[in-house]
Amino acid sequence: MLLRLFGSVLAFTVVTLLPPLATAADFTADQKTQIEAVVRDYLKNHPEVLVDAMQAAEDKLKADAKDKSAQALAAHRQEVLNDPLSPVAGNPNGNVTLVEFFDYRCPYCKQVEPALEKLIGDDRQLRFVFKEFPVLGPDSETAARVALAARKQGKYDAFHRAMMATGGHIDEAAIYKVAASAGLDVDRVKQDMKSPDVDKELKANLELGKQLDLDGTPSFIVGDTIIPGAIGADDLKKLVAAARSGK
Repeated sequence: MLLRLFGSVLAFTVVTLLPPLATAADFTADQKTQIEAVVRDYLKNHPEVLVDAMQAAEDKLKADAKDKSAQALAAHRQEVLNDPLSPVAGNPNGNVTLVEFFDYRCPYCKQVEPALEKLIGDDRQLRFVFKEFPVLGPDSETAARVALAARKQGKYDAFHRAMMATGGHIDEAAIYKVAASAGLDVDRVKQDMKSPDVDKELKANLELGKQLDLDGTPSFIVGDTIIPGAIGADDLKKLVAAARSGK
């Protein structure tokens, strides 16, 4: 209502002070001064109008971003859900898929990991897709490469869990130490992590993140929803349930 009132005041001012169909070039200096005075006085007496206007602008930006993300997700759904190079946990034939984009050096990813493991263990109809998304520097990329190489030895899950449980500074030496503790042949890992498949998967994930406008980790996708940031166990369950019911 305040915005409509503000518009009415401006319209009244223009009609009163200016000839019909006047443009900015037709304004005299005196008319411009009168218009500016009316607007200034109105905003001074009704500052809430600016708050409403800024809120409306913010809401529009959020809605536009949500629409853009939804369109991007629809366009890239196959790559998100069914890339054969992306590791999968839970039920491979589950009726709902939850996707996580994560980085092994991200503390928020580690924070949410216990909730994810519990959800995967409890929900026998949940399919979980891992998207290695190393955005926090060279050591993050090394960890992601080792993880994908570990898959070639059938030990992706073991390495993933061990890395997520590793605290403190994570550098190349720490990553290989974790790999050894997870039962990996580290020499073989160092060869496999350079393979074309690993290159392809990391490049695809980073490009997907760009297309979906993901600006950090963790980021989740379930159904038609993109969820940025860490999320609690209860909220995860609700999102999965909503996707399962089609709501």
